[in-house]
Amino acid sequence: MIELHRGDEMALRHDDGTSYTRLTMGVGWDKKSGAGALSGANTPEVDLDASAVQYAGDQLFDLAFFNHLATRDGSVTHLGDNISGRGEGDDEQIAVDLTKVYPKVDTMLFLVSSYQGHSLEFVHHAYCRLLGDDGEELARFTLTQGVPRTGFMLAKMVRDDDGWRLHAIGQGIAVTVPTESLDVLQRFV
Repeated sequence: MIELHRGDEMALRHDDGTSYTRLTMGVGWDKKSGAGALSGANTPEVDLDASAVQYAGDQLFDLAFFNHLATRDGSVTHLGDNISGRGEGDDEQIAVDLTKVYPKVDTMLFLVSSYQGHSLEFVHHAYCRLLGDDGEELARFTLTQGVPRTGFMLAKMVRDDDGWRLHAIGQGIAVTVPTESLDVLQRFV
């Protein structure tokens, strides 16, 4: 497993040089004690949402998120919405079948956002990880400190002549629902 940092890249290939065919992006977080509290008795949940957005060149192609669980080509599937961050392990996962990605799609963005508009300063132990075909953890990106934004651009996958590459971005962004923030996402393509 590789701990990713902003700007890191990695080829999405097995040790023998063959390309991965299936990947899973897992996202996990915990709410800080008292986070989002309006008073001592009112501590609403912090609902983060994982999203994957596909582009063909600089044009939006499709996306998968809590309100649209799969892309039209069936290559990306959101595996369910966790609205609290409770529980062990990944709170949300997005599965990617690279063999089904429409040929014109050359970029996929992976992000988390707070549907309710909470600042990411309200969460801790937040991470994103990438799992390979066999469930092995290939890479992890840890949010080591709260980000004073409602979203976080984790990484992007870019297709070139040699296959897919992962680029760690690690940048706070002002996003609550991806479909309402396409102008913000566009700058990462």
